[in-house]
Order: sequence, then C-alpha cells, then structure tokens
Amino acid sequence: MKNKISLWFLAGLAVWIGMVILRHKGIFIPVISNHVTDFITIPMYAYLIEYIMNSVLRYYWKPDFKFILSSVLYISLLFEVVCPMFSERFTGDILDVAAYSTGGVMYYFLRTGLPGLFKNETV
Repeated sequence: MKNKISLWFLAGLAVWIGMVILRHKGIFIPVISNHVTDFITIPMYAYLIEYIMNSVLRYYWKPDFKFILSSVLYISLLFEVVCPMFSERFTGDILDVAAYSTGGVMYYFLRTGLPGLFKNETV
C-alpha cells in the first residue's frame, strides 16, 4: 500500500456523504439508503485501518480473513443488536448483516487474492 488514498475509498466516502445529505433533505431511496452504505462499511473500515497501520504508523499490515470476519461480527452486533436497544434511530435488520458480510468478503477477495479493483489505484 502506498501513502496515497485509494480511489475506491474516496468513492465510498462520497457515496456515504451523499447518503447523509439526501437523508438530511428527507430524500429516501429504499435500497440505496438502507443497504448500500452497509455494504461499503466493512471495506471502508478495513481499508482505513490498513491505511493507518501502513502509512501513518509504518507497520506493514494487511487484513486477513479473521480480521474481516471479526469486523463483520463486531459491526453487526454493535449496530444491529446493541444500538437498537438504546435508540429508536437504529433498527436490527438481518439484511444489514448480509450487506456487511457481502462487502467484507468481497473486499477480502479483491484486496488479497484476486487481481482486481483495489490494487494500484491511488490518488
């Protein structure tokens, strides 16, 4: 990983910011508002930690499958089980867990094993 931020991370950040703006304006697009942000959560989380470890702390680290799996479990438990107990803003949804899982597995395979979208594309 180079010291530059991935175009994919920036695109994910733009999607997330776009969703926040749309929600703030009261615009709701069902599938996108509900699940796209959940789908990109684990890839962005894993990439950000990898970037901090490698570029900021100068420690070579690459997320392995256990890290992705534990991240999916942690985020799922936090946002789909714990947070709904304390706030009505959060709702436990199995489709959100599926989105976290799918995004995590896709990130893992594209980042570590398959030639593809995440390699050598930086700004």
